[in-house]
Order: sequence, then C-alpha cells, then structure tokens
Amino acid sequence: MRSIRPSFTARRGRNTRRTTSPLSVVALAAALAFTATACESGDAEAGGEATASAAAGGEGEGKITIPDDIKDRLKEHGIDIDKWKDGAWKQWDRDDWLREAQDYINPIIEGLWDPDRMRDAEDPDRGVDDSDLSGDQGVTDPTPEPVDAQAVPPAYHANAPEAGKVFFDSPEGTMVCSATVVQDPAHPGKSNMVWTAGHCVHAGKSGGWYRNIAFVPSYNDAGMSTAEIKNATREEVAPYGVWWADWAQTSDQWIAQGGATGGDGASYDFAVLHVKPEEGSNGKSLEEMVGSALPVDFNAPAVPEVDSIKAIGYPAAAPFDGQKLYQCQDKPGRLSLKTSDPTMYRIGCTMTGGSSGGGWIASGSDGKPALVSNTSIGPVESGWLAGPRLGTDAKVVFDGVSEKFAGQ
Repeated sequence: MRSIRPSFTARRGRNTRRTTSPLSVVALAAALAFTATACESGDAEAGGEATASAAAGGEGEGKITIPDDIKDRLKEHGIDIDKWKDGAWKQWDRDDWLREAQDYINPIIEGLWDPDRMRDAEDPDRGVDDSDLSGDQGVTDPTPEPVDAQAVPPAYHANAPEAGKVFFDSPEGTMVCSATVVQDPAHPGKSNMVWTAGHCVHAGKSGGWYRNIAFVPSYNDAGMSTAEIKNATREEVAPYGVWWADWAQTSDQWIAQGGATGGDGASYDFAVLHVKPEEGSNGKSLEEMVGSALPVDFNAPAVPEVDSIKAIGYPAAAPFDGQKLYQCQDKPGRLSLKTSDPTMYRIGCTMTGGSSGGGWIASGSDGKPALVSNTSIGPVESGWLAGPRLGTDAKVVFDGVSEKFAGQ
C-alpha cells in the first residue's frame, strides 16, 4: 500500500505507506511469460533454471518453449533469453528498463519463488488512490476511526478462496502485494485473471514494469507462523501452485502519473494479470484450481449508498509479518486527493503495507458480493486505507486482458 506522505521512499520512516509490496500500472504487452519477481526485502539472487513460456497460447503443462516471434521481440529490446534466466533480469539500468504498455515481458524462471524468497518479500511503499464517484468528485469525508484488522481463520482457502499474494522483483529487492482471483467473461468458470494494484506491477512515471511477477493463491493456507514457514515445503506455502503473469495491464494514467509515495496516480492504481501455472495444472484454469472467482463491479454505488466494504490482504509491515491473511470491514467514506481526479473509497483499517492490491468486496449492483476496489494507499501511522472506485478506466484495462485471451 502506498502512503499519502511526501515523495521519498525510505522504507523505515516514511510518512505514508502503500498497502502493497512494490509495483504496478498500465497495459503489459509482449506475449510471453518470462517472470521472476520479488518484494522489498529478501535477496535478489535467483536460483533455479529458467523455463520460458509464451504469454499467449501453449498448453501450460511441462516444459514450454518461446515462439520465434517472441524471441525476435526480446531481441528488439536487447534481451538475451539465456542471459536473462542466468541473472540478467537483476540489471535495472534506467535506459533498459521497459516501461511502455506494449513492452511487458515476464518469462517463467522455475523455482525462483521458493519458500524463503516468498517469506522474505517486503511491502512496497506507495501513495494515494482515488475513487471515481460521480457527484462525489472533490469531496473528502472526515478521517475514519481505525478498525482493527481481524485474522482470517485458516484454512484460508475455505474462508477466502479468491485471495492470494503477488510477488515481484523491483530495483529495491523482492516485493509482495495482495491480489484477488476474478471472473473472466470470456471464459466462464475457467478464469486465469487476477486483480491487484498498479503499483504492484509497474513503477509509474519514474520507472517501468517490475519483473518475475507471480501470483500465489491461498498463500500459507494453514496459517503457519513465520518460524514454521522457515521449515515448510513449497507445496505447504503455495498449495495451489505458483502462477506467473504472462500478461499484465494497468491504466495509462498510472504509467504516466504514478509515484512511489503521495497520491500521484492513486485514483488509477489498479491492474489486471493473466496468469499461467509454473508447473502443470492438469489442464485446469486458476479459477478451477481454487474453486472460486469474484465478479468485478464497474458500476458500484456511490459512498452514501454503500453500507459496508470488506478489505482483505496480507499486511507485511509492522506489527504484521506478511505471512497471514487479515480483513477489515467498515462503512466507507470519500477521499479526494485532487479535484481533477476521481474520488476514492476510504475505510478505517489497521492493515499495513503488503495488503496493497488486496480486494475490496461489497454488494455489487446485483446485490451479490463483488470486487469494487483494491487497496492502494494509507497513512504512515496505520489507521485507514483508500482505494479507487472501479469505473470506465478500470473496465478498459479489464476488458483489454479478457479480450486478448478470449480465443484461447
């Protein structure tokens, strides 16, 4: 989650915090699945051998090769596949850091996301998010009273099957955010789409796409302690597998305006991933593997008409450690960062960084539970969270990902 403070990113002593561990924004193009991501803490060393997979197409089972046309596109950016998998992805030279929507690449590096890297990933610091509520623009309600985050009872899959973690690598190290499995209208009952925050995939105006982006549904499903996780197997930490983002898309506004702290681009701080399994899934989609997916409501009611919103995520900054799933429920208020930007939802909640990107769930326009926002920002001293209302701009991002894979 991003903090609403000034624009500096010193991790221990920032004014405002982000609820996700670093990343996100705009449309990720380049059809390939070359991913290896991490979070703020944790080393940048990547183990394991890399297996590249095409972002679009492919069976998703066993070893996958990169089509010649994608190899050519990689070469256009000066990327050598063998060097990349051997550690070249750790080079973050500003001139070589791909940032445009169509430049997204994320080859799978098998074994990169082992239990240690996942455990040590930190939250990315970030700023504010706005909600686009017609009639509410420019309005800010009084600061909500803090609502203590409540631990979700394990097994998490039984109580919040759509929730999980997004891991990625940034110039600052291994990072982590939260995310939600969402329905894909092009593939009913068989979605491979995940919703998170833009700052969890793209650095915004000062950088480019993060690397090695992967989603782990029901992370630490049994709710093990940090000490127990140190001795846990990968299957215990990621019981439903590791799913690499072969495509990502965020808002153009986030790419152009997003900042590490403060509210720059916050109203457009959302992103959608299309994922595929690192290892075989017996032909099952992500939705089939976890058994559920939430619809996204792009016509959610304005604040005065919303009785309650539930935010869910894996807070990683103190006093939390990022290993367990939490949730907050509160009646939302409005937060307006700029009169020219959409107004955001804001709720009282003590979750901290690492919860960024986590889903906000409320009764949709049809009265059924739906995703209506995601955690974007919060103050340095935790007490509330803010997220964008998902309107037309968010639907453009969502439809772009769905339609890209509609025929596959």
